[in-house]
Amino acid sequence: MPVVTITSGAFCAADQVAPAVARELGCQMLDDAALIKRVAVDAPMNEAKLRRALSDKPGVFNNFSREKERGLAWLKLGLAKLLGEDDAVLLGLSGMLAPAGVGHLLRVCLIAETRWRAKAAAGALKVDEKEALNRLRREDEPAFLLAEHLRRGDPWSGDHYDILIPLDKTPPEQAVQLILEHARGRQLRTTPDSLAAAADLATAARVELALLDKGHNPRDLSVEVRGGAARIAINKKVMMLSRLEDDLKRLVMGVDGVKSVAVEVGPGYYQADVYLKTDFELPSKVLLVDDEREFVQTLSERLLMREIGSAVVYDGQEALSLVAEDEPEVVVLDLKMPGIDGIEVLRRLKRDHPAVEVIILTGHGSAKDRQTCLELGAFAYLEKPVDIDELSATMRAANEKLQGRRA
Repeated sequence: MPVVTITSGAFCAADQVAPAVARELGCQMLDDAALIKRVAVDAPMNEAKLRRALSDKPGVFNNFSREKERGLAWLKLGLAKLLGEDDAVLLGLSGMLAPAGVGHLLRVCLIAETRWRAKAAAGALKVDEKEALNRLRREDEPAFLLAEHLRRGDPWSGDHYDILIPLDKTPPEQAVQLILEHARGRQLRTTPDSLAAAADLATAARVELALLDKGHNPRDLSVEVRGGAARIAINKKVMMLSRLEDDLKRLVMGVDGVKSVAVEVGPGYYQADVYLKTDFELPSKVLLVDDEREFVQTLSERLLMREIGSAVVYDGQEALSLVAEDEPEVVVLDLKMPGIDGIEVLRRLKRDHPAVEVIILTGHGSAKDRQTCLELGAFAYLEKPVDIDELSATMRAANEKLQGRRA
């Protein structure tokens, strides 16, 4: 019995079709939330982070933390496990991670013309067609964000699926029968070859995680595994290509399931960007908060020269909003700002996000302010003008504390 993934545009009757297919096949039905719950048992990421990796745009710190890539690699591993063990119908965006070439996997897309879906949404929600169209776009946005991240373009393109069913021309009952006909076909039976292809998906996911763990970005190193043979394509300019090739071969050969490794340059290698990997001694998610725009922008540039990337905001309220959306590891915080001052920002950060380390950097503080900040849980209290090496060392020390707490 195959595994069926069903990816659907909003208001395309997927909530009717998927359960009916699972019921007729006599197998379990999972959605994205159920798959995420399974994956979170083994992954060093909680369900919320895995959910954001699948459905949200990359966070402001993702260029440094690679949290989205890590989450997607764990979800691919979970999907591979499902393909290797269970008969199931999987409904949701996670089906977009399913590769071609797994013989017992049927990838289905349910979609319809936008105006038809807007009319369906208007009837279901009892709103006018304009509001229904806005709702439709909001609900479809995660699929477009994931497709963009996977470099696929249109998430509803038939190139990415085995069957694309137009719901504006096909009643749900007929869509169920079409899926069942294909799912029960001889060509979708589980075979040793199809199980090997599922194992290759798991191996590729483990390779991506191994690359991430050593500071590499899988978006710069495309990974393909066939029959245990891993092929790594380098898609960024590299200063010392042969050294990187040797490093990658040693790293990837240690991954479970890899039998051989080939490293080559991909089409992206000829871009002007220089390939960099993450230094894990440095914090990867740093937020600078200061209303002196020229100062904080210059500070950000000087930190970047030391390979510390950072996001910048200019007031306390903006800082709190950003932290609620994408929690940083280290915050460098000024005290004297319009609106919510630094001490109040520190108080709220340590109350709502106690794991975040906060470094106070101010030119207008006092001995009393210093004592207050340290009592509230600030990691360090520095004064302007600050020596950039001292600030960098303090941030490294804050990161060491974070890593020690996670160990």
